[in-house]
Amino acid sequence: MLHYVSDGPADGDVVVLSGSLGSDVRMWQPQVEPLAAAGYRVVRHDHRGHGDSPVPPGPYTLDDLGADAIALLDTLDVPRVHWVGVSLGGMLGMWLAAHRPDRIASLTACCTSAKLGPPETWSDRARTVTEHGTGAVAEAVVARWFTPAFASAHPDRIDVYQRMVAATPAEGYAGCCRAIERMDLLDVLGDITAPTLVVAGAEDPATPPEHGRRIADGIPGARFEVVEGAAHLGNVEKPDAVTSLLLAHLKEPS
Repeated sequence: MLHYVSDGPADGDVVVLSGSLGSDVRMWQPQVEPLAAAGYRVVRHDHRGHGDSPVPPGPYTLDDLGADAIALLDTLDVPRVHWVGVSLGGMLGMWLAAHRPDRIASLTACCTSAKLGPPETWSDRARTVTEHGTGAVAEAVVARWFTPAFASAHPDRIDVYQRMVAATPAEGYAGCCRAIERMDLLDVLGDITAPTLVVAGAEDPATPPEHGRRIADGIPGARFEVVEGAAHLGNVEKPDAVTSLLLAHLKEPS
């Protein structure tokens, strides 16, 4: 069972916050208080092989992560949730919205992609982590998460995130790399009927804005927004802008 943390009123509509590869529930801290104050029950989870979740043998597939997510929703005993995902969490959200539309009231896909190649990038990273541990990639990964300006102004926070990546079990990180390696959601975007917000970071080197635009163009009625001055973890670097977009989207009638 995935590790999760729940905040806010127990009877509020549930918003699930799903993080990036190499992160844990702490990456969503900027969103917890504003969402809870707005009356939502805020559920953050760790992907399999991440944080305090179990670490089954890899490799993993997006179908595996989707099954984990459905099991989490069943444990929460809620029929439908608002799904908010950054990077890998956004990929998972698109999978759920396409394959289990009955469980997704709305979707927010932030700093993510429906197909993130080339595949060799992910197989090579999985191999590096398997052979040398996640500490071997932590510095390079976090360099893509934040703009140079943010990194220069907040070295203590950069250290926290580097240690977060380095603490991720190698089996879990590599297993999720393999899921991204084989991921291709382009053909199912048109099946998504949940109200969808797609957010991109203007300075995101991992999933540049054209990836977000491609997602929004493929999902009927999706709204696309670009957050200036944000790299890959836009919800951390520009929390006010991202949270404002998120709250406005959640309040729209579904």
